[in-house]
Amino acid sequence: MRARVPDVTKGGHDFRHPRSLDAPPRVEIMRRIGPEEWSGLAMLVVCAGVGIPVALGATDPDLPAGLWVAAYAASFVAIVAAGVLGERPSAQRVVYAAAVALSWLVVATVPGGGLLPVLLVVVAAVGTEVVRLPANLVVVALNTAVIGLTAARGGDSTTGVLIGTAFYALVQIASVFSVAAIRREQRLRRELTEVHVEQQATTVLLQDAARSAERLRISRELHDLIGHQLTVLTLELEAARHRPADAAREHVERAGRVARDLLGDVRATVGELRTGPGVDLREALRSVGRDVPGLDVAVEVGPGVEVDEEQSAALVRAMQEIVTNTLRHADARELWVEVARDGDAITLTAADDGRGAAGAVAGNGLRGLSERFAALGGAVDYDGRDGFRVLARVPAR
Repeated sequence: MRARVPDVTKGGHDFRHPRSLDAPPRVEIMRRIGPEEWSGLAMLVVCAGVGIPVALGATDPDLPAGLWVAAYAASFVAIVAAGVLGERPSAQRVVYAAAVALSWLVVATVPGGGLLPVLLVVVAAVGTEVVRLPANLVVVALNTAVIGLTAARGGDSTTGVLIGTAFYALVQIASVFSVAAIRREQRLRRELTEVHVEQQATTVLLQDAARSAERLRISRELHDLIGHQLTVLTLELEAARHRPADAAREHVERAGRVARDLLGDVRATVGELRTGPGVDLREALRSVGRDVPGLDVAVEVGPGVEVDEEQSAALVRAMQEIVTNTLRHADARELWVEVARDGDAITLTAADDGRGAAGAVAGNGLRGLSERFAALGGAVDYDGRDGFRVLARVPAR
């Protein structure tokens, strides 16, 4: 069965969501390119450009031209791969080691290669995402040695070699620490955003708990005070009705009916306060996903969705976990969430436009979420083949 993806215009953008995880739809979204992506593209253009003069024959490498071009292309591919294999650390380190070795070969075999040492600067910058800072500084030192030896072989004066080597050493160090600072800022921003999402979810649940506690307090006071007083009044009037005061009997009976009606109204009010509606689910879910930096969250709650306090809490926590996981792992720009009535179940369906994870394994968050929904008689399914989708459902009550 092919999943249906309805479009709902909400908040000026297209709202899309999968109806089933059996055959997930492809999310056709043009990803927004931010400053980080542009800087990465510029770095790749620089890597490609510095080798063009050698490839065109302006400078003769020590290796055969074809072999040098192949090594240069391989180093370029390895640099790109090292930057995108963040979800596979072991493979990323192996690829990065290959990028370092190939870049040394490319630079060392072209004495007087002009701006070719810029390739080593890029390699050092990429290393901030792969290895720890001490290891990265070792790479910088080895890169600098390769640059110095290559410059000496190119016939430069001792002063020129020292100045050029020192220049590239400083550029590498500046690049490494700058990128490391940017990564640290990104990590802190992400952690702050996750705390913000958790705080929003907790605030929503605390507000709901406060409303429930207030309703219960009022109902108790009404029952204990007004209800008791009206009951006593009814009994007193009933006793007065049997007294020998014929002229007052009609008024007493009318007062008794009014008192009994008031008692019935009080009891009805108590019942409504005990079972009245809790949190506004649509607003609660939107509060959790509101003002999340770098992620546009769209939420839709369909008609006929009625949940009790336990189900509402589970859905809010599901929203929190989904938003947090999207920030941590998906590298997504947009997230769509829909809650709908589906027969005898309430379903929460979420999908993002991130990179997905075909072999996704549930972590503590998803396992805890599954346990929470299982306790309510529901279940949670997820799929990472195309973006990441979560389908959580609980029985309708």
